[in-house]
Amino acid sequence: MARRIYLRIMILCVMALGCARVAAAQELEAFARSAFARQGVSVDVEARRKDGASFVEARANGAPLGWAFSTWTLIHSVGYSGQPVDIYVALDADLKVVAARLIRQDEPILIIGISKKQLDDFVASLRGLDIRDLSHIAISGAKGRVPILAGATVSSSVFRDAVVRGARVVARAVGELGGGKILREKFEPADWRALEKQGAIFERRVLEKEFADSVGARAEEPGQLLIEAYAALATPAGIGRNLFGRRIFDSLSGNIGPEDNILFVGSRGLLSILGGNWRSSGVFEHVAIAQGGRTIRLTKAMHRDLDELATPDAPDLREKALFILPAASGFDPTRPFRIALMLTRHTPDGQEQSATFFLDGRLPASYVAPPTPGESELWMQIWRARAAEIVALVAMLAALFGILLFQDRFVQHLLLYRWTRIIFLGLTLIFLGLYAKAQLSVVQVVTFVHAVRGEFKWELFLLDPMIFILWSFVALAMLFWGRGVFCGWLCPFGALQELLNEAARRLGVRQWEPPWGVHERLGMIKYLVFLAILAISLNSMDDAFRAAEAEPFKTVIALHFMRPWPFVLYAVVTLAAGLFVRRAYCRYLCPLGGALALPARMHIFDWLKRRPQCGRECRQCAVKCPVQAINPLGVISPNECIYCLNCQSMYHDPKVCKGLAGREARRQALEAMAASQKEAGDG
Repeated sequence: MARRIYLRIMILCVMALGCARVAAAQELEAFARSAFARQGVSVDVEARRKDGASFVEARANGAPLGWAFSTWTLIHSVGYSGQPVDIYVALDADLKVVAARLIRQDEPILIIGISKKQLDDFVASLRGLDIRDLSHIAISGAKGRVPILAGATVSSSVFRDAVVRGARVVARAVGELGGGKILREKFEPADWRALEKQGAIFERRVLEKEFADSVGARAEEPGQLLIEAYAALATPAGIGRNLFGRRIFDSLSGNIGPEDNILFVGSRGLLSILGGNWRSSGVFEHVAIAQGGRTIRLTKAMHRDLDELATPDAPDLREKALFILPAASGFDPTRPFRIALMLTRHTPDGQEQSATFFLDGRLPASYVAPPTPGESELWMQIWRARAAEIVALVAMLAALFGILLFQDRFVQHLLLYRWTRIIFLGLTLIFLGLYAKAQLSVVQVVTFVHAVRGEFKWELFLLDPMIFILWSFVALAMLFWGRGVFCGWLCPFGALQELLNEAARRLGVRQWEPPWGVHERLGMIKYLVFLAILAISLNSMDDAFRAAEAEPFKTVIALHFMRPWPFVLYAVVTLAAGLFVRRAYCRYLCPLGGALALPARMHIFDWLKRRPQCGRECRQCAVKCPVQAINPLGVISPNECIYCLNCQSMYHDPKVCKGLAGREARRQALEAMAASQKEAGDG
């Protein structure tokens, strides 16, 4: 009875899945008809699949109009946080986007503060994008160019990237776009020897002597062959179809992603490169791929059985296997790679000996296509488009680096120091924040942590050059000066707080400094907020991004208060508190400050100078520190310091610093004593 119920449930699930697929296909076909509709012309659509790419072809009177596709179906497009994104795209015969419609997105960062209409309008604005010429892809606001979604720069870039990549896959599949990475469809009949001559098949032989030398043992039979290993990158039809036969190769190509690759591995001899433990462990322990600084472990999920080779002159191999290398693995078929053969054998006395040998491989140049003119990675396009902003940012950072490097001389000129700091904070607020939207956030910290834990891709972090350069500088600054350089000089929201407080004090607004004990305990809150966001992200990135609204940065800096009233009220309250307590939000609530403060004690140098009198005879620096980062004993806390250099300006000012004033008084007293003694001697 239970078996029948289970069987019925399975049948219903299969039927539901089939119905869902049919409905999705019909929806895409309807989208294609609508996108290519012309007055008085009947549009015919047909579902097609080629080279692993599924799309709909639109025709009118037998002539091709273009193609429509789903980015999720075609390339499994995901957003910045790794959540699925599905966009329907219509591409005309001139390889221009004629329509784009957002079907699904689960980006946590877009759930809050960005309306559905904004997202729909942004995706629709991709109309007119020419996938042959992407030189204008990242410029915002210029006539006829693709805009960037305010408040979601990186995510909107990822959306555009999904449209472009999907369009290129379809264009290549139908033969309308030359270039690309490799020529997957290129085919010429060839046998095993011909493939070896091309360099398509790689070989590695390991003899007894070589193995013994590597493990420091004596070879009993130096010339004995332990293993003869072969490998081939079989993604192009000219290699894979010749090796496996058309039926197997077509089946493989039709069931892998458009950017996935096929690797053949085989061997004969006394030792094994496949082993048998992978069936239970799920990982092949004796073979792996190394490329650049990346090691790709081959898993059971990648493995495909191969009974025999199609080439009659192939060697009689004891082991044969295929591996599907997914695009997510980061494997680049156009670059050289090495296959690590981790061989193990047992000696007659039962001891185990292990050694690793490498089989070097590279796809023959005849299968690598030259790049399409003007085509490059999306992040490179964005960097070129924002060259002026990048130059301005680098100039700002260079100036700040000079200030920090020569801070002792700089702060001695009190008027120069004060005006330079105010001007720099103004630039940080206006240029970095309001104009370039380069406000760092705890969201990026959490995303980076999860990227490191999973499959790390630099490309995602390179999509916003301003954010990337800022984070790089902050990492360098933390190494030399601690976390305060960002908080005190490069945070737009922090700059806004300080400038507002400066104006409030000049207008006579009374300031309040919490007692030291209260200040210390309130300072714990920001660490708890950060740890809470990080902990929540381990379970749900959606909830973590909602919790990250503890930062009012998006409301104030990115969206200019154009948000629902609760977000605006929270932002206004935090700014209002800063009018009475200098940088109140930075001190007690900022989760980004808490995240940066955790490694703050790891900086190499202690550039902030102190005297023995600090905290004992004199507390001027502690009293005037804008964030109470100096404790009653005169010690500067690197976890709280924002590196404003206020204390250093007083350190070099004899009118303020009692230690320096005492030294000057003693010097004058000694000079006076010496002068009086000299007068007495002359008399």
